[in-house]
Amino acid sequence: MPARDAIFFDFDGVLAESIEIKEQAFCDLYAEFGSEVVAGALAHHKANEGISRLHKIRHCHKEFLGIELDDDDVAVLGERFSRRVEDAVVACDWVAGARVFLEAHHGQLPMFVISGTPDDELKRVVDGRGMARFFISVHGSPPRKPPIVRDLLEVHGLSPSRAVFVGDAMTDYDAARSTGLDFIGRVAPGRESPFPSGTRTIPDLTALEV
Repeated sequence: MPARDAIFFDFDGVLAESIEIKEQAFCDLYAEFGSEVVAGALAHHKANEGISRLHKIRHCHKEFLGIELDDDDVAVLGERFSRRVEDAVVACDWVAGARVFLEAHHGQLPMFVISGTPDDELKRVVDGRGMARFFISVHGSPPRKPPIVRDLLEVHGLSPSRAVFVGDAMTDYDAARSTGLDFIGRVAPGRESPFPSGTRTIPDLTALEV
């Protein structure tokens, strides 16, 4: 019997090594506006990993360019971002240990994906990587992560105290804490931990024990 009743995964940087793909796409999106804007946009993106890119694009245009985007403008830029990243994320490496973990626990432990990536794009990526069979369900934005977690706990009759969220960003940590889940942070080698002191962290999923 597994020690947990369910496990919730973020996607980028937890199951797929796609963080740098998304970072480069954010830089490319703002490259025409100069290096200072690129630096500011990238810093905002990194500080808000796990939040919908549409929120970040709206913020960056207002903060760094003085441009108030309407919903149609945001959608166009979001689609431009998607075109830059989707195929690359489908093709990128697995986080070490992720595939082995999913294969080993498939059918024994209910597993879910909850990501800030737009929902339709996330589902295409998961399908494209041949991962969909491992998960009970896959959820992108909107909405934000806490209401998705709460809904899944209720629908599947899961106890928060017997579930865990594995993520690589403070949005994941906050989602776990606000919904009563335990948390395990993935901190890739060479990256600084964003999590409070004492948070359980792992370098990759070869070290994941739930």
